[in-house]
Amino acid sequence: MLPSADQNEILRRRTFAIISHPDAGKTTLTEKLLLYGGAIHVAGAVKSNKIRKTATSDWMEIEKQRGISVATSVMGFDYDGYHINILDTPGHQDFAEDTFRTLTAVDSAIVVIDSAKGVETQTRRLMEVCRMRKTPVMVFMNKMDREGKDPFDLMDEAEKELGIHCTPVTWANGQGLKFESVFALNNRPAELSEKLQEDLEMIDGVYPEFDREAYLRGDLAPVFFGSAYKTIGVQELLNFFVENAPSPRPVMAEEREVEPMEDKFTAFCFKIHANMDPNHRSCIAFFKICSGKFLRNTYYYHVRKDQQMRFAAPTCFMAQKKETVDEAFAGDIVGLPDTGNFKIGDTLTAGEHLHFKGLPSFSPEMFKYIDNADPMKQKQLEKGINQLMDEGVAQLFVSQLNGRKIIGTVGQLQFEVIQYRLEHEYQAKCRWTPLQMYKACWIESDDAAELDMFKKRKAQYMATDKEGRDVFMADSAYVLSMAQQDYKHITFHFTSEF
Repeated sequence: MLPSADQNEILRRRTFAIISHPDAGKTTLTEKLLLYGGAIHVAGAVKSNKIRKTATSDWMEIEKQRGISVATSVMGFDYDGYHINILDTPGHQDFAEDTFRTLTAVDSAIVVIDSAKGVETQTRRLMEVCRMRKTPVMVFMNKMDREGKDPFDLMDEAEKELGIHCTPVTWANGQGLKFESVFALNNRPAELSEKLQEDLEMIDGVYPEFDREAYLRGDLAPVFFGSAYKTIGVQELLNFFVENAPSPRPVMAEEREVEPMEDKFTAFCFKIHANMDPNHRSCIAFFKICSGKFLRNTYYYHVRKDQQMRFAAPTCFMAQKKETVDEAFAGDIVGLPDTGNFKIGDTLTAGEHLHFKGLPSFSPEMFKYIDNADPMKQKQLEKGINQLMDEGVAQLFVSQLNGRKIIGTVGQLQFEVIQYRLEHEYQAKCRWTPLQMYKACWIESDDAAELDMFKKRKAQYMATDKEGRDVFMADSAYVLSMAQQDYKHITFHFTSEF
């Protein structure tokens, strides 16, 4: 076990994700939490990119233009004796894969719901991942300063749509133009309007008291009301969160369960961000520390590569700036400079063979040929494509028929982001050509003869992925179904992890 001083460091960690549908106010809530933590000193800093120095301003430009987040940001700060790591995730569905992976690196989540719109599609999908992983969640009903749904209807909707029992911890005093404040239900005002009196009687009759054990099991979500924009109800959420949210939890590896207090260091890579420093064209691999303590310039074992590596410039992200760190603890997110050594899902340990799984990789749903639009910049284009593909939000295939590169994504927006980033970060221009394609399937078989015959007969549909593995590019559901029917000894995988 770790020395008690190191154990105390781990116990004061709170690592969580903020998740929501686009436009529910997630980024504004993040900003207000950072204000309370003293990590930023001016409202509007998130939107004006003052705190997002971890990403290049060019890269953030597309986020500002569209008013959406398309990358997970990591921000750390201290508050009231706790060390808080916030992972602010992209809400847009085209970047759900990034968000799903981020949820593997957190110990709890705060779900933000727009009180005028209620529970929306993306929130529902993300909540499914939290339920599957039994991640404890708190709910923040945002935008109470606008006319919206009745608070009781919102609670009912959250229970039904998110599939979790809810109990209010704070309650709104008014709504829309009449919204003035929130109060904790365990500390009610002496003077109450008739409407509030009725509300409280109904709450007492319908909802259970908050039960921390049920919350930690993922069975009960405490609910808060407020307005992130007006900074009402945010501090109540933050105070309750640091007291009740879990410190780092055990993580299940394929070989065994890893406890945070173990003295041996373990961590897994859940995200790679290309080109974080435009001057150096560098990539950073984000590692979630699962156990023990990380030390700079110490050799650690890279399990997949079967080699020892040490890191002279590991970083953590303290809101306004990226800082080199000498040590980090279970629960922390550490950024390691990556020159092509890491893939999503990689494990670093003090020497043990461990594999952390459960980092989803989706089968793409949209495909386009990518071609060079500037012959003078071929090298820049190659480098840009390779680095951006390592981030895991899009996949690269090479057609065996014509040798052309194909990019597969789960949404149209990713093509726009790739094109924008190639141009602004790598000074390379690309051209897209639409490709009618139904599914990319990774294929394998114990029957070498049948596999060889399949690849010859389906030559026009065959491609290889970035790792050189065989991929069958079916252009229709019928073609795929017939292939599965005709070749019984071939396994068709719909994610790249098998």
